[in-house]
Amino acid sequence: MNHGPAQRIDHYRDPDIDVSVVIPVYRGARSIDALRDRLHVALESAALRHELIFVEDCGGDDSWQVLEVMCATHGYVRAIKLSRNFGQHAATLCGIARARGRWVATIDDDLEQPPEALPELVRKAEEGFTVVYGVNQSRSHAVWRNLTSELGRALFKFAIPTLNREYSSMRVVDGTIARQLERFQSPFTFVDGYLSWLTHNYATVVVPHHDRAHGRSNYSVRKLLAHMMNIFLTFSDLPLRAATWLGLATAAGGALWGLAILIGRLTGAVTASGYASMMAGITFLGGVQLLILGIFGQYLGRINFKTASMPVFLAEKELGS
Repeated sequence: MNHGPAQRIDHYRDPDIDVSVVIPVYRGARSIDALRDRLHVALESAALRHELIFVEDCGGDDSWQVLEVMCATHGYVRAIKLSRNFGQHAATLCGIARARGRWVATIDDDLEQPPEALPELVRKAEEGFTVVYGVNQSRSHAVWRNLTSELGRALFKFAIPTLNREYSSMRVVDGTIARQLERFQSPFTFVDGYLSWLTHNYATVVVPHHDRAHGRSNYSVRKLLAHMMNIFLTFSDLPLRAATWLGLATAAGGALWGLAILIGRLTGAVTASGYASMMAGITFLGGVQLLILGIFGQYLGRINFKTASMPVFLAEKELGS
């Protein structure tokens, strides 16, 4: 007898929670209380039963003290304090792993993304999408930040064809799928890369982008470049392929150079020994070899971190029901 398609069993889902909202917190002491209030009002107005999960990523400010008061006052708030700073994506994974809702949403703690837009993302997901991203037509970031972001997205799409290009940190994900993300144990975490691996059934909703409520962005140029490099090396073999083609190109160039010198010697066009050109060639080829070895070293280092089985995150304290 055909009983129809098999249903996924999710032992962690709470039928009394429609949406679990995960908020990674890093130096957000001045904004998270307003964020909590706006999220609660927006989700209550949409008749969505919810829990808010704040994950404090050891930013060094008073965020944990604010969260302690929040958990004691509001029963729908849960808080997790990590043992050290693991990064935004690792903190997000920590919260997702503990989420119990039918849908799992994520949002930043700086109020640049409007909490009032989350119900619209949930409604879009209920049309049958596994992932829904809140995307911006324009951003209030600095020009250099917007340019590097767009350049990075274009390079990621070229290097990782399976990546959902219109990704953002404002997401709504099917809870059963979201809770599978914890199975990815790479120390170089990228939530949207994991989601792209699990599903291509995604949609987007355009949301406004507001100015940051307090302080400055925690992402410096160095952090952004390091994040981009980690994505390339973790989710793409493009650097290895580029190293292969670079090696082939330099080998072919060296062969043609040698052939040209040989012909020149036979025809008398070259009469003097080319010490300078020889040294330039050796230096160039040595640099190419070191570059290729460096690329291989980056991949080997990631394999070493993976086999060491180090945890992606470690929760030190937890508050809330």
